[in-house]
Amino acid sequence: MPTITRLDLGWFTRPAEEWGGPHDRREAVLGYLVRHDAGALVFDTGMGTGSPETDAHYRPVRRPLPVGPDDVDLVVNCHLHFDHIGGNQLFPDTPVLVQRTELATARAGGYTIDSLLPGVRYEEIDGEHVIAPGVRIVPTPGHTEGHQSLLLDHGDRVTLLAGQAYDFAHEFGSPYRPWLARIGELAAGREVRALFAHDQEVWQGRLPAPR
Repeated sequence: MPTITRLDLGWFTRPAEEWGGPHDRREAVLGYLVRHDAGALVFDTGMGTGSPETDAHYRPVRRPLPVGPDDVDLVVNCHLHFDHIGGNQLFPDTPVLVQRTELATARAGGYTIDSLLPGVRYEEIDGEHVIAPGVRIVPTPGHTEGHQSLLLDHGDRVTLLAGQAYDFAHEFGSPYRPWLARIGELAAGREVRALFAHDQEVWQGRLPAPR
């Protein structure tokens, strides 16, 4: 049965004009270590370096990734923006699972810090992908076209590592996104816990059964 350890990887400051609010806001940067019956993986690896312009804009405070290649056999990124892939190059021989469309967009340029992309063993997937029993990648487009989340089945409940599918727990489900129906189908009426990349709060509840 999967177990989850949250990894506090620092924070950045999002300017008010970027999110349409009255003031700048601090956003956590979180990753997750998942241990399951067939191995272990890390979901997101923190904020990358290499762009003074990005650092000036977001004023990041980075904390080191507390796991390395000896600790996991797989990396999963929810998407390839700089604040989710900063530690990927620490795992040069470890498969990094990414949606094909997400990798193509990142490699086209103007999307992330380009220097963070080389030296990584990407394995492209299209759509859902079962890593091990009870550990499944599910496409959750919205923030980016190739965004993906990780669904963990604990038997009596499920956990969704939602990444940046929604920025904050209180926003989960609004606006509605079609992939929520698939999460509800996989949860089969059980309670869902959703954990996020930029919010330490947890959403808990039941999703409507698919019609």
